[in-house]
Amino acid sequence: MTLISLLTIKLRRPRFNLQLAFQVGTDIVCITVLSHASGGIQSGLGVLLLVSLTATGLISRGKTTLFFAALASIAVLLQHSYAVLTQDAAVAQYVQAGLLSTAYFAVAWLAHTMAKYASASENLAALRGVDLANMAETNRLVIQDMPDGVLVVNESGMVKQYNPGVERLLGYTFSNTDNATLKSCAPLLADRFAVWRLHQGREHEVLRLPITNHQVRVRFLPVERDGFWGAIIFLEDMQRVQAQAQQIKLAALGRLTANIAHEVRNPLSAISYATELLQEEKHDPGQTRLFQIIMDNAARLNHIVEDVLQLNRRDRVQSEDYNLTEKLPLYIEGLRHTQGVSQEIFLIKIAPACVIRFDLGHLDQVLWNLCRNALRYCSKLTGSVQLSVWCSNDGRTILEILNDGPPVAPETVQQLFEPFFTMTAGGTGLGLYIARELCEANGATLEYRQPTKGGACFRIVFGDQNDR
Repeated sequence: MTLISLLTIKLRRPRFNLQLAFQVGTDIVCITVLSHASGGIQSGLGVLLLVSLTATGLISRGKTTLFFAALASIAVLLQHSYAVLTQDAAVAQYVQAGLLSTAYFAVAWLAHTMAKYASASENLAALRGVDLANMAETNRLVIQDMPDGVLVVNESGMVKQYNPGVERLLGYTFSNTDNATLKSCAPLLADRFAVWRLHQGREHEVLRLPITNHQVRVRFLPVERDGFWGAIIFLEDMQRVQAQAQQIKLAALGRLTANIAHEVRNPLSAISYATELLQEEKHDPGQTRLFQIIMDNAARLNHIVEDVLQLNRRDRVQSEDYNLTEKLPLYIEGLRHTQGVSQEIFLIKIAPACVIRFDLGHLDQVLWNLCRNALRYCSKLTGSVQLSVWCSNDGRTILEILNDGPPVAPETVQQLFEPFFTMTAGGTGLGLYIARELCEANGATLEYRQPTKGGACFRIVFGDQNDR
């Protein structure tokens, strides 16, 4: 019987319930026969069925254990009844048989209850494991998506978790098999971490990282549950913080200038109208020259007012899909006729099927500002203004406008997009500022890039079509 049971267990045939019924039934029959051969209920062998019923209750499902307890009780009672009829066994031992049968049911019920609680605990543990795995994955995704660098280290400085921002700021590439320590990837941070652990001093400190030369603000956050386990180190890129502060300042300045423009427009119109009336009268050449100076400066102020008001309407975006491959050559052709320049000045390189989503009026104004600046500073030779359009690997369309004129001085690059900054006497200093604001309103970015071969280059990175 044992060999047959081992064989069925190894082959996993027949089903589990059939194997269990066969093995328990075999135990009941065999132990009952042994008990009868050993003198009946008084031999005590019936107690062995308690072990079998206990094991059955722990591994069986449902209430089949009580069924097997009933079979065992019937077998014990039948065996004793047979002994009473054939061997003159004591009738008083029915009490002992009844108590043993009661023990069968009690053990079966207790084992079944314990198995049920064990199964519930197992299911709860599995559910908690899934919850913990989901929480860990959520934390990982949150950390990965944070713009700041996040580094998790244990008490000894072993790196346990990091995000791409840390690799960018530290200039260190982690690998899955690399048991990196804070000392190996960022010695300066390791020293600050050691000082912070000893004194629990300044949580915020600005450092300049030696490899990448990034200036970062470091913040240590202890991880404590049952004692100190480690720390989370936040690395905030100060360049990004300063850029955000600059954006806030420029936005406030834009709102201020828009309000000023409204106040200036009416007096400016009155000045222009009064000057035109005075010009209708006869005056000596000196006065005529003065009137012309007034009109020229009034026109310049009016141009500034119009630019500022246009900037104040940048949020009214009506985006549409445009194929830049088709639109850009047509726009350059119109610009060439308007400015009266030769076609050979422009060199256009466009990849096929470059579709953007942009407000058409905003796009015209951005291209007008950038192309007019390129024409103003270029050498007017063949191919002196180059326009290149291509699609990046992440699905974004990129437009570069490059001219062969003098490069922008390094000390003025940071001021290019500030309002009212100009390098020409007749300029308003709002062209590039408005162009960048219009690009940002349409989900694009405008930036200046210094070409390696000289000249000046402005790049527009349009938004991803899948995100709009």
